[in-house]
Parts: sequence; C-alpha cells; structure tokens
Amino acid sequence: MSVTELAPADVWRDKIYSGGWKTGGAGAMPVTEKATGAELGSIGCASAADVSAAAAIAKEAQSAWAEKPGPQRGDILREVVRLLQVHRDEIALQIVRETGSIRQKGQMEVQMAIREILEAAALGSQPSGMITVSDVKGRHSVARRIPLGVVVVITPWNSPFILAARAIAPALATGNAVLLKPDPQSSVSGGVLYARLFEAAGLPEGLLHLLPGGADTGDALVRDPLVNMISFTGSTRVGQAIGAVAGGLLKRANLELGGKNPYIVLDDADVEAAASAGAWGSYLHQGQVCMAVGRHLVHERIAEAYVESLVRKTEALSVGDPFKGNFHLGPIVNERQAANVDRIIEDSVSKGAKVLAGGSRDGLFFKPTVMVDVAPGMPVFEEEIFGPVAAVTVFRNDDEAVTLANQTRYGLVAAVVSADLRRAQRIADRLHAGIVHINDQTIMHEVFGPMGGLGLSGNGQNYSTLTNADQFTEWQWVTSRESLPAYPF
Repeated sequence: MSVTELAPADVWRDKIYSGGWKTGGAGAMPVTEKATGAELGSIGCASAADVSAAAAIAKEAQSAWAEKPGPQRGDILREVVRLLQVHRDEIALQIVRETGSIRQKGQMEVQMAIREILEAAALGSQPSGMITVSDVKGRHSVARRIPLGVVVVITPWNSPFILAARAIAPALATGNAVLLKPDPQSSVSGGVLYARLFEAAGLPEGLLHLLPGGADTGDALVRDPLVNMISFTGSTRVGQAIGAVAGGLLKRANLELGGKNPYIVLDDADVEAAASAGAWGSYLHQGQVCMAVGRHLVHERIAEAYVESLVRKTEALSVGDPFKGNFHLGPIVNERQAANVDRIIEDSVSKGAKVLAGGSRDGLFFKPTVMVDVAPGMPVFEEEIFGPVAAVTVFRNDDEAVTLANQTRYGLVAAVVSADLRRAQRIADRLHAGIVHINDQTIMHEVFGPMGGLGLSGNGQNYSTLTNADQFTEWQWVTSRESLPAYPF
C-alpha cells in the first residue's frame, strides 16, 4: 500500500474528490509501482455524470471565490507551500514509485512545484487592470482581468506533480475553480496529493475536484458546457483532438504537446561538457520528457570525439528500481511504451543507423542507448521517442545544422552549444522553437520563462510569471458616466 502520511491509501481508495471523497461512478482502477508492478492502491474513476455534477458545484463555488480579495486567495496557496515543505520527502518518493523516476527527479519536481505555487500566490496581490484612455469627456474607462470561471486541468504521467502545479495554482489564484484529471498512470502524485494539500490548506469546498479516469472522462470534461477553459499537457495526438473540440465550442485551450528537440553542438564546443549535458538531456527520466534531447546534431570536426565521450558516459550509467537504490535510470512507464522504443530502434537500424551502446532491455528497464549514422527519414530522427535514446546526426556547417534542426513539424525546445556566443545566437535566431537555450541542454523548467511550443508542440507560451495572469483570466472593458448622454434616436 502507499505509505504516504499526507495521502494514505485508505483515504482515496476507490474514490474521487468532488465535494469531499466519494465513490466514482465509473468504477476504479489500480495505482501501480512502475518498477515492480505492485499495486499501491486503487483510485476511483469519474463518470460523465460525476463530471457534470462537479462542474455545477465548481461553477457555484467559483463566484464566491472570485469575490474573495486576491491576497487572501494567495494565502491559501502559501499554506499549501508550507504543507509541501513538511511533506516534501514522502511526496518525492510517491512520484518515484508511481512514475518510475529516479529520486533526484522526484525531489526536483517538488521543489519546482513549490516555486510555481509561490509565484502563483503573488498573482492575487498584483494589479488586476488599468485605467484606459477615452476620447469622450466624462467617460471613465477601465480594462480589468476577470476569472474565466471553471478550468479543466489534464496532466500527463511523466512529471505529474509539477505539471499540475503550474496550472492549478495560477488558475485558483486568479479566482477560478479547477476540475483536475490526472493521467491514469499517476493519479496519486498528479491528483490525490493536490486534493489533500488544498483540503488541508483550507481551500473552500467545491473549488478543486479530482476526477480521475480515461479518455471518456477527459472527453466529458472538455465538452461540459460549464467548463470555460482546458489546460492540457500531453501527446500531440490527444492535444489535437482536444483543440478541435474546444475550438468548435469556442473554449480556450492551452496545449503543450510533444517535441523532437535538436541539440546542436558546434565544432568549438567543449566536447566532454557537451556530451555530459547531452546525455542528461536524453536520459533524464529515461528520456520520457517532452523537452528531452531528441536529436544530437554534431559538427563533423568533433563528431568522433563527441560520440566516444557520449558512449563512455552512457555505459557508466546504472539502471534499476529507483525506490530501492540510487540508480541513474528507472523503468519505462509501461510495456506498450517500451515496445515502441524497440520498434523505433529496430526500424532505424534497418535503414542504416548503428547502435554503439545499449539498445536492449530487461522488461521495462531499458539500457541507455547511443545511435549513430542517424539521418532524416529514420524513425529515430523523425519520431518523439520517449525512451533513453541518444541519436547522433553529423553536419558540415552552420547552415546544415539549422536545416536539420528545423526539419521537424515539432517546435518545442532547441539548444546550441558553442564557445562563440555571437555565432550561437545567429543560429538560435533561425531555429523554429518556442524555447531556445544557448550553452545548455533542452530540459529546463522554470516558472519565469514562457513555456510552450510551435507547430505540433502546442499553441503558444502558456505557463509563466509573464503569461499566467492573461492565460487564466479574460479582459473585461468597463465604462461609466455620471449620467446617460443624449442620443439622436
């Protein structure tokens, strides 16, 4: 069973959270430890009727919440942070068990969530509008931000705690109610923990609902007429479907989707440092990160040295159960995903790529893999892998590097490594990506910089201190005059 003081399994077993803990109308599903397959408990599944009831409760509760002074809304979030500090170790271990991440990643998620929630809490103390100019004497004109209403937050399994925090916190801080649907594979770390945290922090009842379930639950959430916005992080395929439905219903949809991110290493780079950063970017959380390094693009002058260093670093990494020991990599999330990594490697080898390290697995434990002679047209070059594979493609000059980097329909993150910052910036300026890092790898998550992608990677920069106020509110224009003016009719 789950040994979490904050959220013992007896509290959430077979339950959803909607006006309190209650039995879900669509049965229950197991919560498993990814490294062993052991069952940690079972979570309730929300039916379409549960969704409809939750949306009605949320809409009613949201009106009073929006009238509450912003700093007081922020105080609730700051209390959540205090509780997070108390329970941070157990939360990190729950993330490890439920997602298969190593311990350092679990701890990192908690720390990033703390920062996300603290920054969101400050939204309640920020100006909520401005006095605008009018060309009519005596007309007082104001533009103000008002809450959207009921916000659906749908999160993935790979980083469930941080990716829930970055949407739940600003949505609540700006006066909205939230319907949360975590991925079925991480319903505790992506959902139960937040229900318990906000419950303990004193969030008024009805403002946060936990509605686990599969595709049917998600579809009901997106289509519910009382829902005003959908925040979704996950696969491009599902994001496209959500965007199509939301667009037809004229609902706001924030979509952060997949990536096939280039990591460009120029010939003046420090090879050892670049290979180290590249390995981290490809292997963190077994490569199951949308911002992972998907393609190592390396200048031909240093390609041999880079590959030699990358192989050496790769072969030194350990793979095992992260709950039982300090390993570098844990398990792939499930058999379906592991089999897909197998397919990508095998199909690419059949087209001419070579495996220099790894390339095999023991169940869900996949050895980190280095592949060379990778070219456009191969699955390992074209597809998002979501596995620990470092695919190396060699280029001859800067123009070819840019062409290869942009040879994708995705556009989430790109990175350039060079001792010449001006040269790196010239390349960065030509890259089709929502996020670009110079002299770093691609996996970087901060609340301060706008997060989001282009093309099949999403529909904009949806999460950051710069954008949250606008993303989770809408503008309302209000004018007033002392008396009604005369009109000619």
